[in-house]
Formats: sequence, structure tokens, C-alpha cells
Amino acid sequence: MLPNRMNLTKQTEEHLKKLKQYTGIAPNVSSRIAFFRSIESGFSYVPQESLESELKLDGNLVLDKVTWMGDTQLVTEQLLKLKYPNLEGRALMTAWAAHVEDGIASIRNHKKLNELSTVIVTE
Repeated sequence: MLPNRMNLTKQTEEHLKKLKQYTGIAPNVSSRIAFFRSIESGFSYVPQESLESELKLDGNLVLDKVTWMGDTQLVTEQLLKLKYPNLEGRALMTAWAAHVEDGIASIRNHKKLNELSTVIVTE
């Protein structure tokens, strides 16, 4: 399963922080929205063979998985295990981070909460 302490890339973290400034949605909540949007879109993370091309989880916002995922923790972990049965621990966390990065791309530029909620509901 996922490690207890998790983080994202700096770039994803910056997008989450900007989204919070615009909409007031906390980074942990917007990361959940981004994760599920990525899953729904059909995105698949492909683990890299070399460490140089691996996604660098260098963000400063290190939270426990309960904070990152809240009530969606069981569903999130089960979706990841179904989609990536051969991944464990840090590799599974990297897959989660890749999905958050993919999903945040579609919502990061919204400046108002009602605008964001409309996009989430209609797409």
C-alpha cells in the first residue's frame, strides 16, 4: 500500500497552492479532485527504468496519506492497486503523484470556485 508520508513534485505543489489562492480549496482536497479526474480520463502512469527519468517527488508539502486522501483513502488505494498491481510503497506513491499531476492540469487555471465546480460537474 501507500507509505504513510507522501509528497508531490514541486510543480504540482505550486499549481495546488495557486488553485487555493484563487478558489480557497485546500491542496489536499484539490489533489483528490485531480487524482480522480486523471483516473476518469484514462491516464496511465508508466514506471521508468532509470532513476533520472523517474518523477521527482521534490515538493516541500509532506503530509500523511490520511490528510492527502481523507475519506477517499480506501477507494484511492484500491484503484491504484487495481491499475498497478505490481507496484508497492514508494513506486505506488509515484503513480499517485503522476495522476495528481495529470489531473491538476485540467483544473489549475480556474480563478473562481463556481467556475471550477461547474467544470467538475459537467465534464
